[in-house]
Amino acid sequence: MFALLGFALIFAVPVWCIAVVVKLISVALPGRRPDWGVHLLRWSAGMAAAAAIGVYLMAAGAVEFSDHESRSGTNSSPAPACRDGVARETVRHLVGHRASYLPPRFDCVLDDGTTYASSGGYAWMNTLVVVFAVTAAALAVAGRYAAERRARSRTAVEPPPSDDVRVRADGVPGA
Repeated sequence: MFALLGFALIFAVPVWCIAVVVKLISVALPGRRPDWGVHLLRWSAGMAAAAAIGVYLMAAGAVEFSDHESRSGTNSSPAPACRDGVARETVRHLVGHRASYLPPRFDCVLDDGTTYASSGGYAWMNTLVVVFAVTAAALAVAGRYAAERRARSRTAVEPPPSDDVRVRADGVPGA
C-alpha cells in the first residue's frame, strides 16, 4: 500500500510545486486580501505539513518495495537492497534484513548481529520529514500569533461604540 502511495506522490510533487509558485505570485500581485499575511502563513503551514506527509509516504513506499523485493522471486535472498553497492565479503555474511516504517529504514543484518543501512536515501528522507514537520508547526504558531496581533490592533483602532443617539436635522433619530 505504501509503495502505491509513494508512486502516486511522485506524480503529485510537480502539481504541489506549481501550486506553491502560483500562491506566491498571487500574494505579490495587487488586489490581494487584506489579511494576506495571516492567510499565507496558514497556507504555508498546510503545504509544509503536506510535504512532510508526502516525503514520509515516499520513504515508507521505498521500504515496502525493498521488503517486497526481498521476499519474492528467485535471487531475492539476501535482499537485493542489501547486496547493491557493497563488497562481496559483506554479502557473504548477510543473514537477513529488518524493515521499519517509523522511522522508515531498511537495515541489513550480518551473521555477527550487526546491521548497516541498505541505502543512505532513508537518512535524507527522514531528515526532510522532520524539517517539514517542524517548519509546519512553526508556521502554524506564527499564523496564530499574527492573527491574534491583527485582531488586537483592529480592536485598538476602532472607537468604542457610544450610547448617545444622534438626531438628524429633520428630527429623525439616526447617524
